[in-house]
Amino acid sequence: MNVRDQAITILGAGLTGSLLAVLLAKRGMRVLVIERQADPRVVDAYAGRSINLAMAARGLNGLQRAGLSDAVAPLLYPMPGRLLHAIDGALQFQPYGSSSHEINYSVSRAALNRLLLDAAEQAGAELRFGQRCVDYDPHQHKLVLEHQSGLPPYRYELQVERLIAADGAGSPVRRALGQLPGFEFEEALLDHLYQEIAIPPADGTFAMRADALHIWPRGGYMFIALPNPGGDFTGTLFMRKHAPADTPSFDWWSDQRTAHAWFAETFPDVPSIVPDLDEQLSNNPTGVMGTIRCNRWHLDDRVLLIGDAAHAIVPFHGQGMNAAFEDCAELDRLLETAENWRDLFARFSEARVPNANAIATMALENYVEMRDTVRDPKFHLKKALAFELERRLPESFIPRYSMVMFHAEIPYAVALARGETQSALLTRWTKDHDALDTIDLALCAQEAQQALPAL
Repeated sequence: MNVRDQAITILGAGLTGSLLAVLLAKRGMRVLVIERQADPRVVDAYAGRSINLAMAARGLNGLQRAGLSDAVAPLLYPMPGRLLHAIDGALQFQPYGSSSHEINYSVSRAALNRLLLDAAEQAGAELRFGQRCVDYDPHQHKLVLEHQSGLPPYRYELQVERLIAADGAGSPVRRALGQLPGFEFEEALLDHLYQEIAIPPADGTFAMRADALHIWPRGGYMFIALPNPGGDFTGTLFMRKHAPADTPSFDWWSDQRTAHAWFAETFPDVPSIVPDLDEQLSNNPTGVMGTIRCNRWHLDDRVLLIGDAAHAIVPFHGQGMNAAFEDCAELDRLLETAENWRDLFARFSEARVPNANAIATMALENYVEMRDTVRDPKFHLKKALAFELERRLPESFIPRYSMVMFHAEIPYAVALARGETQSALLTRWTKDHDALDTIDLALCAQEAQQALPAL
């Protein structure tokens, strides 16, 4: 399909919308990007949002397709594994993958967004900031926008020929489409909130080991910390919003003395590296998390949902941004063979919906793993066995986490299905064992080959 000189409007100039703008503008399209926030290259537009994110293979593929790999590289800080912090102070490093090249990267949301916006402009996209979408009329194909910089703000309508909504989990476009017959979506908020805690450098360098995602798993809740290139960490507390009085929850934050004493007792090695911890616990906002599932993402050839607008997920697999960048790369790839816009949007929706649902499920499951399961010695035995089987059967047995994070060629839905088979096998193989050297590895490999076709 020849798209040169065709016009398209992208709603949302976050990570997804700005990367998509780069890809489409490079194909010669007339791209208009509309964003509710002010230009983040001029003012800080990220209050209340996660400061840094995890970049993995699928996200890197999307950036590579846009020709931005080299430009983004200086923003990435490598994390080859997790460092688990026990309540008694013991530390345990757990590699993410079985190979030294299987690495996740911490990246600043703001820095990455600024880079993508610059690239979009350089590719020829037009960017308009401070324009909040109030509504979308799917019958007249009009956006109702509110100009935020006006005093007072004023509303106006914008006729759009073709629209891609990358306007996030609260997408007004998705809500408008949800009023149409045959279009269904579900919003499921997690009953846990998060609060970020900044961990500054200590004497000009990292206060903790820098090449790891730090996790303080405590069962029903956890604290994590991701390194930033500047020598600081972004820490995040995940915990229930409401719970019985004897169960830790953000309800405790109404009593600052109780909350702060609990935090210091539960994560004892954190207060010493956060000088203003009490102030941050009292003043930093909490954020919500949820999952969005849609039965379809498009309306004819006129409008398409993408990224969080179509499939927001909880952050516990580090795949929100990566899945959205994979969306962008897949849409760009399908442009090469699609017959027309209707064909493109339909094929894209058909291909991506099952995979989005799969990563949503795995992200929810990974929260339990991070906050609880990683404390179980049997979990580590299963992981060691999985790595050994991957070494012996690299085309048949790849741990589910590795399929998601390091194998962009494996669809999420395939990773979910194979992961369920592998989990059942690992549970059976390790049932009566406490160490890898007591397990019949040859028999495990034989059974794995029979149960798992080569990828």
